[in-house]
Amino acid sequence: MPPASDPIPQGFHSVTPHLSVDGAAQAIDFYRRAFGAEELMRMPMPGDPGKLMHAALRIGDSIVMLADLFPGCPGPSEIGDSPVTVHLYVPDADATMAAAVAAGAEVTMPLADMFWGDRYGQIRDPFGHRWSIATHTRDLSPEEMEKGAAEAMAAMAQGG
Repeated sequence: MPPASDPIPQGFHSVTPHLSVDGAAQAIDFYRRAFGAEELMRMPMPGDPGKLMHAALRIGDSIVMLADLFPGCPGPSEIGDSPVTVHLYVPDADATMAAAVAAGAEVTMPLADMFWGDRYGQIRDPFGHRWSIATHTRDLSPEEMEKGAAEAMAAMAQGG
């Protein structure tokens, strides 16, 4: 009888993003430059070595899987946008945002200090995937966050 496997493989967490990308090899290069990703593995598509059937990257302490588009697995380029945002906590949101922009990302929400205690902003990568980038800067009580949320919503309602 073979030895029992861990139900969650070494290095993985319970939730792991798996991105469908039009140009997975290029996306790996972008994620290296933008987020300091480390390539863990890549598996070429049988019969089409220019495409990737599967790849895995480590970004910080997490793994992100990706593959080139194939039938049944559309990416943002095929559906027009992505309804999903991948959240990335980093030690320095400003430096990570700058690296992502330098690598080709588009800022969709500039970095700002948020009412919940994070320095937070959003980008869209060159492949259409949305990423939020944050550094936790302050620990706040639920009451402080609730008050901050009310103030933020009031300011938005007034166009500010």
